[in-house]
Amino acid sequence: MKFLIDQALSPAVATELNHAGHDAVHVRELGMHAASDEEIVDRAARDDRVVVSADTDFGTLLATRKQTSPSIILFRHGSQHRPADQAALLKANLPQLAGALQAGSIIVIQPDRRACGEAMSPATMISSQ
Repeated sequence: MKFLIDQALSPAVATELNHAGHDAVHVRELGMHAASDEEIVDRAARDDRVVVSADTDFGTLLATRKQTSPSIILFRHGSQHRPADQAALLKANLPQLAGALQAGSIIVIQPDRRACGEAMSPATMISSQ
């Protein structure tokens, strides 16, 4: 799976995902560390990447644009803050989330639950612990 890691998260998340066999790049690697959310969404859609961030504006942006691509994974307040823990949580859950991500979804990871829903549909809560 291909990921674009936003500035809100450490480049170490991309490194960990790459070590696990995924294709992950951090916005800094692309010279996009100061890019707008719109530019990041456009780049991820063009490159067929899932945006991984802690910035909730990405979900709002997709809804406003009425887009289902790219998929978004959001780490919410109180979720893991250490990059290795964030990457481990992603890697542990990707097998069950892959279909939703390929179909176009917003995945929200919170300390006690993970919400998964299509980009324009209400989310369904699933435990992430």
